[in-house]
Formats: sequence, structure tokens, C-alpha cells
Amino acid sequence: MKEKIEALRLETETAMAQTETGRGLYELKVKFQTALKGIMSGMKDLVKEDRPAFGKIVNEFKQSIEEKFEARALVVREMEMQKKYASERVDITMPGKSYKAGALHPITLVKNELIDIFSGMGFKVFEGPEIETDYYNFTALNTPKDHPARDMQDTFYLAENLLLRTQTSAGQIRVMEKDTPPIKILSPGRVFRSDDDATHSPMFHQMEGLVVDKGITLCDLQGMLAEFARKMFTSSTKVRLRPSYFPFTEPSVEVDLSCSECGGKGCRLCKGTGWIEVLGAGMVNRHVLENCGVDPDVYTGFAFGMGIERIAMLKYGINNIKTLFENDTRFLEQFED
Repeated sequence: MKEKIEALRLETETAMAQTETGRGLYELKVKFQTALKGIMSGMKDLVKEDRPAFGKIVNEFKQSIEEKFEARALVVREMEMQKKYASERVDITMPGKSYKAGALHPITLVKNELIDIFSGMGFKVFEGPEIETDYYNFTALNTPKDHPARDMQDTFYLAENLLLRTQTSAGQIRVMEKDTPPIKILSPGRVFRSDDDATHSPMFHQMEGLVVDKGITLCDLQGMLAEFARKMFTSSTKVRLRPSYFPFTEPSVEVDLSCSECGGKGCRLCKGTGWIEVLGAGMVNRHVLENCGVDPDVYTGFAFGMGIERIAMLKYGINNIKTLFENDTRFLEQFED
């Protein structure tokens, strides 16, 4: 038995001296304890008179090795700390790494500016869901299933009655259903249409506005848009309303702004007309008001909707909408403060 104990001592002390990690030392200790149990299990084979002496030898051996494990653990812990310090050492004479600060995307910049402008005129922000029902996106907005205006949207349907919203106007219905006039809200967000060219994207951002109260007229709409145009572009920007058609407004208008590039004289940007079409608007159709439980004989209202990308392209002189989605840092760096 003594030979086995001496062999275990030599093996353990040799391995202990070569171990340089706390994990390795722990595994070595477990291995030692297992081997020692194997030796102690042989005690049953000794005669009764020899067992006390053997037990004393084993206990002294165990205590001696455990003390050496504790001493080695202190050495290993210090070694590991020195390695960690060495790996984390910083040479203060080396030049530091510079990291460029991020900036807001031009779409976000324009969205925030639009919210600031209209909030200053008393509008509150409402954000509806991007996945809408057919009812909120079309039917409640006076666009039933057989209405030809639906062909203008090229809708992405997810199920028979679920779709990716084609306009944030659906948020107006949700607000009118639960709130009583006066109502004055903005509904910004992403919308989706199957349309893709230099000025259109399958996914883009809209900003819809709705005002419902007693005595609201088209003149109120024009005055509000004139204030928006002056704050978003230049103080001399003018607004022009042209007759148009939208199923959820009557009368409906297309809204043009005087070209900020040439001041209305005619240039390449405005195609020589002096005007640029910016958004659609009109007086809320009485059928839409009725669908939401609002009495059209008591209340009137106006609504407008603009593409945020459209405003950004005009404001910053961007000629291709895809530039806004390519994440080209050379382009985005131009909008850093």
C-alpha cells in the first residue's frame, strides 16, 4: 500500500508543478481524490491490527497533498492574473482608434421635421398597425371590393381579409371610431404597394393628416398646407390646389408647391412648369364619416397624405428613391450634422 501512496504522491506533485490554469488544477485534484479512494478501498484487505496505522498514513498523505494544492492554487491564480493583465495592456503611446459617429437617416430627419411642424399646429401622432384588414384599408374609406380605385394600389394580400397596408389612412378610421370630434391627428408609418421604379418603391413611408370639427372648410386645408410648405422648404414657397379624385375625399385635390429650385420660374426639376406635385388631399367624404359614426351634417373635415420619401427627395435634391434604401455610407454621410 505504501508503494501505491508514494507513486500517487510522485505523480500528483509532478502534474501539479506543470499545471498553469485553475481549471487544470481542479481536474487534477478530482483525479487525485478518485485515485486516493481506490487506495483506501484496499483497507478492507488488511488485517484488523494494521488498519489504524494505515489510516493514519493515508490521512497525513491526504492533508499534505491538499496543502500543496492550496499553495499551487495561489501560484496559478497569480499566473492567470498576469496573463490577463498582459493581454489587456494598452500602449498609451499608440494612436487611438477613431470611430465615426452615426447620424439620422434622411427619411427619419424629414419624418421628425414633419412631426415637429404639424405638432406645432396642434396635431397628435397616431401609429396604426402595418398589417391591416381589408375593411380599414379600403371598405371604411369608401373603397369597396369592386371599386376601380383599388387597382391603383396593387396590394400585397396576406390572406383573404389581411394585407400589408397601402396607406396610413387606415389609422384615420381607427381614430374616428373611438374618438369624438374635434380630431386632429397625424398618422406616419410604412406602407406597401407593388410598384417599383425611380420614384416608387414597394415599401415607402407616408404621413397622413386628419382634421374633423365643426365648420372645417377647404380654406382651412389650404392655409395649413401653406404653413407646412413655408416651414419645410422656403418662406416664399406657394401652394396650389388642383381638382383630383380620391374615393375617401370629396372634393379631392392634388397639392402642388412652387419649385424651390427656381422659385416658380421653370427649370429642369419642375419640368419648366414652376410647380411640383407633392401630395393629395381633400374634404373627408361624408360616407367615410358615416362609416365611423360621425354625423356629416354636424362635422366636416379634411385629410391629406404625403410620401415622406417624396418630401426628402425634393428637400435634398435626390433623383432616385432607391438611393434612400441602399445604405451607401458615402450618400448618408452628407446628412450628418
